[in-house]
Amino acid sequence: MEKTIHHGRNIKRFREVFGLKQEGLAYELGDDWDQRKVSALEQKEVVDDKILELVANALKVPSEAIKNFDADAAVSYINTFQDSSKGDFNYQCNFNPLDKLVELFDENKKLYERLLKEKEEKNELLHKLLDKLK
Repeated sequence: MEKTIHHGRNIKRFREVFGLKQEGLAYELGDDWDQRKVSALEQKEVVDDKILELVANALKVPSEAIKNFDADAAVSYINTFQDSSKGDFNYQCNFNPLDKLVELFDENKKLYERLLKEKEEKNELLHKLLDKLK
């Protein structure tokens, strides 16, 4: 028995993976599209190749990924990597997430200070130019 792949569901899966709402995908697809049209598209089992290519370009994925993605096969494939004796992944983080967060805040602060300094330099230059023009 050959299993058919639901193109519309796959479009929805990819859209959600990328954090797009239906309105966002409609915007990416162009003026002819709105949320309702995207919703109707996601209900279709088979999507026309031309529309599938348009959606794939908007989502920046190959159209073949939408055509051939099978969630059951993907889950089955992922499950082959699990250690059956433990039943879960045993991931040990080798850094302190709070340290990384503090580093990001420090980098952000330095960037903000550099931007502020550049802005002050530009303002100073503009004031000098204005003084010359007067």
